[in-house]
Amino acid sequence: MRIVIAGAGEVGIFLAGLLSKERKDIVVIDTNEDRLHSINEKYDVLTVLGSATSIKILEEAQVKGSYIFIAATHYEHVNIVAASLAKKIGARRTIARVDNLEYIVSKNKRYFKSLGIDTLINPDKLAVDEIVMMIRQSASNEVFEFSKGDLTLFATRLNEKSQVIGKNLTESLKLYNEFEYRAILIVRDEKTFIPRHHDIFQINDIVYAVSSRKGLDSLMKISGQEKVKIDDVMIFGGSKIGELTAKKLEQHFNVKLVEKDKNRCMELSEILDKTLIINADARDTLTLKQENIAKMDVFISVTESSETNIFASILAQRQKVPKTITEVENIDFIEISKDLNIEGIINKKLIAASLITRYLIDADILSIKMLNTANADIIEVIARQGSIITKKPLAELDLPKSFIIGGVIRNNTSFIARGSTFIRPGDICVVLVLSDFIYTIEEFF
Repeated sequence: MRIVIAGAGEVGIFLAGLLSKERKDIVVIDTNEDRLHSINEKYDVLTVLGSATSIKILEEAQVKGSYIFIAATHYEHVNIVAASLAKKIGARRTIARVDNLEYIVSKNKRYFKSLGIDTLINPDKLAVDEIVMMIRQSASNEVFEFSKGDLTLFATRLNEKSQVIGKNLTESLKLYNEFEYRAILIVRDEKTFIPRHHDIFQINDIVYAVSSRKGLDSLMKISGQEKVKIDDVMIFGGSKIGELTAKKLEQHFNVKLVEKDKNRCMELSEILDKTLIINADARDTLTLKQENIAKMDVFISVTESSETNIFASILAQRQKVPKTITEVENIDFIEISKDLNIEGIINKKLIAASLITRYLIDADILSIKMLNTANADIIEVIARQGSIITKKPLAELDLPKSFIIGGVIRNNTSFIARGSTFIRPGDICVVLVLSDFIYTIEEFF
């Protein structure tokens, strides 16, 4: 399976590294020789020096017959032209990264289809959607909804208030005598594992669970978390993500946006209607106190610097802000952030890679989310007619320990999966799979 990536920037390099682990045939195109040299030193990929808008370069990269072409340069006009040419030359599927939100409006996508572009990705928009979802489920550090919220992935760090500390999986389910949620993953220190019946929950475990609507309140109670009533939100950073987040939230909450660049503050004042724009540096504790950060319900840090975002969120946590959301684009810093108890992490590269990976698996995938603080992915997949997963009840199938089915959506009805659950063709399954084994989904679904 040949995959061609145009652009050796942050997103392109991340995708190349991720996909090369799967022993795919990866080709990377870029105009910068130093970037290509750097990527060659790190990963087993082929590189082509030149512009992705050159037909000669695309032919040299063997775009014809490639499984997928990903245009991920910093320039959307380059991405659009490159993806369109790649389709004409013979790429099976094309994906282009764009910045203009107008392009991803549903009614406008047909224009790009006519150009040969199958999928458009706007990483900023995807990040904002995830931030808004986190705020809606304020007790969770990471959240993902399925079937319009009928099933929800809920992630939280267990504290001393948690009722499951010292209990195993079976005992925790008996606390409320219901089966409306299921723990599907535990992150403990450097270890990520799918819990079995004998595994005991410990303080500081990061636990991922799938829950029905009915089970969310019970799940929050046993995990020691409380849903925060949100009225006041502070955003640090007037980046595109900060701007879009403020635009979405200002209709429902009292929003303050702190930006240190005066000119950017002037621009934002023309764009945002109800958000209070403050020209200051949120890394200054005195500034935060003057702006009543202690009274904020949510602090969102989305500057262009991962280090600055982490530092600002630590300051917010020290001021007892109930919920922080932090953009951490440096992958190496995610583990550090986890050690510092930085919760609610956003990473645009992981979000974009999740969407792209959906098209690389030979199964009927509806959605994929690469988890920010765990080496695992949550997948929404349709069980095909005749697939192994439909042959017997789950408990009787010889399923690998690398994945677990958390919930099922059948004919608009959702329920938590159990050992006695018999998956039917057409069922939508919510599956947690360890990242290194993501392609095992193909064998069973």
